[in-house]
Amino acid sequence: MNETLNRAAASAVADAVADVATDADAVANVADLNPQQHVKALGERARTASQVLAVASTRDKNAALVAIADCLDKRVDEILSANAQDMASARERDLDAPLLDRLELTPARLQSMSTGIRNVAAQSDPVGAMSGGDRQPSGLVIAKMRVPLGVIGVIYESRPNVTADAAAICLKSGNAVILRGGSESILSNRVIADCIRQGLESSAIPTDAVQLINTTNRDAVGALLRMEDYVDVIIPRGGKGLVTRISEDARVPVIKHLDGICHVYVDEGCDLDMALSVSVNAKTYRYGICGSMETLLVSQKVAEAFLPMVNDAMAPHEVELRGCEQCLTLQPHWTAAMDEDWSTEYLGPVLSVKVVADVNEAIAHINHFGSGHTDAIITADIQRSEAFVRQVDSSSVLVNAATCFADGAEYGLGAEIGISTNRMHVRGPVGVLGLTTEKYVVTGNGTIRS
Repeated sequence: MNETLNRAAASAVADAVADVATDADAVANVADLNPQQHVKALGERARTASQVLAVASTRDKNAALVAIADCLDKRVDEILSANAQDMASARERDLDAPLLDRLELTPARLQSMSTGIRNVAAQSDPVGAMSGGDRQPSGLVIAKMRVPLGVIGVIYESRPNVTADAAAICLKSGNAVILRGGSESILSNRVIADCIRQGLESSAIPTDAVQLINTTNRDAVGALLRMEDYVDVIIPRGGKGLVTRISEDARVPVIKHLDGICHVYVDEGCDLDMALSVSVNAKTYRYGICGSMETLLVSQKVAEAFLPMVNDAMAPHEVELRGCEQCLTLQPHWTAAMDEDWSTEYLGPVLSVKVVADVNEAIAHINHFGSGHTDAIITADIQRSEAFVRQVDSSSVLVNAATCFADGAEYGLGAEIGISTNRMHVRGPVGVLGLTTEKYVVTGNGTIRS
């Protein structure tokens, strides 16, 4: 009896996924014929929706987010089934391990998605918040109001979780969003986007506030990058090639990060056991995330004691260690590091290791070879930690903590839409506040300028 019911349930899930895929394929077929026209239509609807969303109440936005999270929870089996099909296709196409890791959804990752959306709903709403209010000699009161950016275009590879994360952050910050995922995750993205639409249909928020470009035709990306009349900001998430192309081709502002070449520096006099624990976690927590440590810098005063510890700790994880010349004198069986290793984002079980004279050399190395993403120091010295924090030019600088913490959820943002290495308009994990800006609100009393 149970086996019959299980077969019936599995059949129902497969039918539901097929229905979503069939409907989406019909839309995609139309979009493939004229992707520019398809994207323009999405832009027009997004612009209209953004005007409604900009003045939506916090209660309505939160209700929409909770409805979306509820729908994701109810349709876990459908999402996992679609993702399994994406994974099978990706393996047939020989996608590399980091992309496969980012593409894969598990029950735990889906739970994290819905939890992240609920956390975004629980956050304070920045839209409409006032600051300033200073009275000038003229009698004018000068204040600032937080407002949405407008319409956000998000272009991403693998990572079907971005579909949900980006939708949640944009909705809470009052922005409409147009999503364009990669072809490798199209089935997963379609089901997740359908959950989002279903959640919005039960709310007071317009369904056009979140739209998925339902074609894998690459011309759609070019069309999105050129829609100055309808899109205010583009946010890319993917490999260096994707981000570079978008940055070069976009006619609208881009909030970007390139690669995540993250460092951990182990300082003289620190607790070596703590340094080892942090270093192993920074490297092996997940190889495919941009916060994974790619280079370990070690003070020469602790290298003789610490490098054997690193060797033994990384061995069970089968991490290939590539060392500088001084490392090889202490660990001659390591691979010799080449010049390009210091500027390589491995996103896999490879780690470059360099012995440096002191914190100043570590800072100089990071600022020269790093990508401005996330870097950490393990130290017991307050002055050296302060120097590291002040002088390392990265979007996140950590003291005695692993670089893999560079994540919006871990920073209390609920979720993130990406990690920006820009210096303007936002830097680091981009959450709800990062997708707003300010406008001046000036109040007088019949005030005129003399």
